[in-house]
Amino acid sequence: MYQSDAGAAPSSLGPETLPALPRSERGWTWWVGSAITLAVLIAALVQLAQVDFARMVAIVPAGIGFWAVYALSYFAGPLGDFIIFRRLWQIPASGFLALLRKLIGNELITGYVGDLYFYTWARQRTGMTSAPFGAIKDVAILSAMAANIVTLILMVMAYPLLDTLHLGIDSSAFTWSVVLMLVISSGVLLFRKILFSLPARDLWHVTAVQMLRVVATLVLTGWCWHLALPAESWKLWVLLSAMRMLLSRLPFLPNKDVVFAALAVFMIGQDAAVGTLMAMMASLLLVTHLGLGLLLMGSEAAGWRKK
Repeated sequence: MYQSDAGAAPSSLGPETLPALPRSERGWTWWVGSAITLAVLIAALVQLAQVDFARMVAIVPAGIGFWAVYALSYFAGPLGDFIIFRRLWQIPASGFLALLRKLIGNELITGYVGDLYFYTWARQRTGMTSAPFGAIKDVAILSAMAANIVTLILMVMAYPLLDTLHLGIDSSAFTWSVVLMLVISSGVLLFRKILFSLPARDLWHVTAVQMLRVVATLVLTGWCWHLALPAESWKLWVLLSAMRMLLSRLPFLPNKDVVFAALAVFMIGQDAAVGTLMAMMASLLLVTHLGLGLLLMGSEAAGWRKK
């Protein structure tokens, strides 16, 4: 998949062998990062007023097992990114909080806003590589590729279930979705020498971590669904997982889980319990994004006076 390129930029080398980034307390990266922080704060406050907390609390499972699995599923993504950038840049523990802000920015506003925030965060750290955009770009592309591969596998598994579950879904939509993802993935592989900046060994490492991240998040989310509704068939969870993964491939759609919940309710409206579960999970994820977003972005905004 990847080949070593003698001309590739040594983006993964330690800070002792690369020029440090210039430190700027009020440079353009600070202003962009601050603007994104404010945007996330505003988005969190606006969406917070729309959450029906009473309805959500009434149907959230009370067992500790559900909450443990939910926490693992939520933090699996930032943890995977932390492992990647810890290897590439030796980022400190505080980088995990920056990666949480990245996740929340992508979810609350729109895709890749969080990546832009993380780019500004990396540019302000003198111990990072002198060209952080290349690494962030490569990680984002490989994240999408890993998600595409898992989505394709899920859709192949879900295809024979369309008729058995009698949900009235047009199988042609699944077919065209598979074709589109195959075309996109093939294009990335075809132009990999132009698209990627990291050395081959780092690309393989990033790909492995991203695959593990996607699979872990998928399994843990399905486990949450099972803990909440253990009587439902695994076939339904496979189909819903395929739908959720497919919807997540839309890069500029905020609150994907809310949209997914609405789509799931529309598709399986005859199953009130499942529809209620999807709506509850979407609300729970949104509240988690909002709560952590307000806490993390608020703490960052409070620290502006110290700079």
